[in-house]
Amino acid sequence: MKRARPTPPPATPTTSRSSPIPPLPTPPQPRHSSKKHQKIIFQPTNWAPVNLTQSELSLPLTFPTGQTFRWKQTGPLQYTGSLGRHLISLKHHKNGDVYYQIHHSPSQSAAKSALLSFLNTNISLTEMWHGFAAADSRFAELAQHFKGARVLRQDPLECLIQFLCSSNNNISRITKMVDFVSSLGDHLGNVEGFEFHAFPSLERLALVTEQQLREAGFGYRAKYVTGTVNALQSKPEGGVKWLESLRKLQLQMVIDSLCTLPGIGLKVASCIALFSLDQHHAIPVDTHVWRIATTHLVPELAGASLTPKLCGRVADAFVTKYGKYAGWAQTLLFIAELPSQKALLPSVTVNEKKSSKKRGSKAQRGLSSTEEGGQQAD
Repeated sequence: MKRARPTPPPATPTTSRSSPIPPLPTPPQPRHSSKKHQKIIFQPTNWAPVNLTQSELSLPLTFPTGQTFRWKQTGPLQYTGSLGRHLISLKHHKNGDVYYQIHHSPSQSAAKSALLSFLNTNISLTEMWHGFAAADSRFAELAQHFKGARVLRQDPLECLIQFLCSSNNNISRITKMVDFVSSLGDHLGNVEGFEFHAFPSLERLALVTEQQLREAGFGYRAKYVTGTVNALQSKPEGGVKWLESLRKLQLQMVIDSLCTLPGIGLKVASCIALFSLDQHHAIPVDTHVWRIATTHLVPELAGASLTPKLCGRVADAFVTKYGKYAGWAQTLLFIAELPSQKALLPSVTVNEKKSSKKRGSKAQRGLSSTEEGGQQAD
């Protein structure tokens, strides 16, 4: 599944779908500021520490690896995105520590609070990884090369729409589709030639027709986006509150609830659960994760065809090995499978992977292929 991972960003009165629908704006193009937006350009001001070392948060191992498609690289070791109506940049200082800069926000304190929540700063990655390393010598080896690969805590609606776009898709196209949706939200500013927007509200998304999305290149996913938006709007408590309420449920109930929405299957539901709904032991199973599992956790499944039932066995194997934060362990193991990261691995690990390729080839048939940098883009 490309968890659909690399690179990579409210509220209008409720309007019925029969109301006049304004034309969709052209998605913002990186490094080309439109005349419409040129007046809102933010220059660097002061940077403040997030109080996370590089071992706790590596920006290059977190943002361009398929968890989100809304954050853009706006400088060396610097990434920028929006959290609600807050436009924020993150970068590594010379010593590796992470600093942040607020470009635009109605409240500086609210922006920092949103950032800390988004980064899951209440969870110690170093402490967690010590436990993983003690349980798995292979994880201990890989962790030396991929320190700071952190799981994000995204807004559930944002995360859901992004992963609807990821289904059977490649990273470049997913990013264009997500940029298009993002451009429907309020403009927040320009950073290093990139235009940034608040993610559109559910009410704004409800104004978009399936035909408009198809014309924007969404293909068959267009009906899933509009269908899911309609389904969310029909929730008695409101779609946004319904999604947020899933954070309080058990994982299986979360998965089952998400799978009632159009276009969402087990893999996409697991991605949404892990990256936005506090389900830290959710395991999205794609070709990479299947290969990892059949090579190191459940070798008896090598050569089998992946089915929903076997997805469950793979997920259980991860949880048995790594515990309640198994999704975080799987994230590191997934990143280590990306072609862009192989050069960082010792030769013994690379050779081990090559030797297992033949064993897993049969099982990979019928699974959607993944482009480098995307875990779980279906």
